Amino acid sequence: MVTADDALASMDRNGVDGAFALGFGWSDPSLCRMHNDYLIDVQRRHPGRFACFASIQPRAGAGAIAELSRVLGAGLRGVGEVMPHGQGYRLDEWSVIDPIVEALVALGRPMVVHVSEPIGHAYPGKGDVSPVAAWALARRHPALRAIFAHWGGGLPFYELMPEVVADLRQVSYDSAATTYLYRFEIFKIVAEISGADRILFGTDFPLLRQGPFLRRVRELGLPPAALEGILGNNAVRLIGNERPWPASRERAARQVDDGHQEERRDE
Repeated sequence: MVTADDALASMDRNGVDGAFALGFGWSDPSLCRMHNDYLIDVQRRHPGRFACFASIQPRAGAGAIAELSRVLGAGLRGVGEVMPHGQGYRLDEWSVIDPIVEALVALGRPMVVHVSEPIGHAYPGKGDVSPVAAWALARRHPALRAIFAHWGGGLPFYELMPEVVADLRQVSYDSAATTYLYRFEIFKIVAEISGADRILFGTDFPLLRQGPFLRRVRELGLPPAALEGILGNNAVRLIGNERPWPASRERAARQVDDGHQEERRDE
């Protein structure tokens, strides 16, 4: 893990205006609350740089709803990353997950779900939430602004099936940990299948460094509007029309050369 100061240092090196910071899927509600207190403080101290999502343990029942109300009231932007495999429930365990989702839908707030591909190599943290479970959640709660992490474990590929895509229109996919999972052409492929407006840039920092990841995405040759959406505008739309941080293109331009030099060293 890193501190907010560590993240800010990386952002400044690489010309990143602002970042979405996710809470971890702790199994202990007291750790969730501790983490949320930290994120609330980070967002308060750096309102122009971070938009934070809350750590929630759905198995806490009424306690989870109370914590959700507290943190959203304090300004956090949504919930996630929820990690059923590490928190002791199944994503389709509706008695556990429904109350959280219904509260988020009522408030129009998004939820990030850790989803893993059901085939391929094993790795720490892969988990057992499959595209099937993610699809079931989207079908059950069509109004939820769901963000399925790690390309939804490959779920976008099934959007070539008409009956599947009909259930996923509110779903977005983040690109966290792409380097460990797919060739970078996945950005172009998912943009063609699902639409570039449903892709959210994420590195899984500090697991992966921001600089090299940004450069590889920019070198894909995506249309400018699609690239701007992936690198921020799509995520901003999910939490409302007001940007969570001010655009700082002049600062980014000043720092981009230094950032590129840093990227080369990182690789």
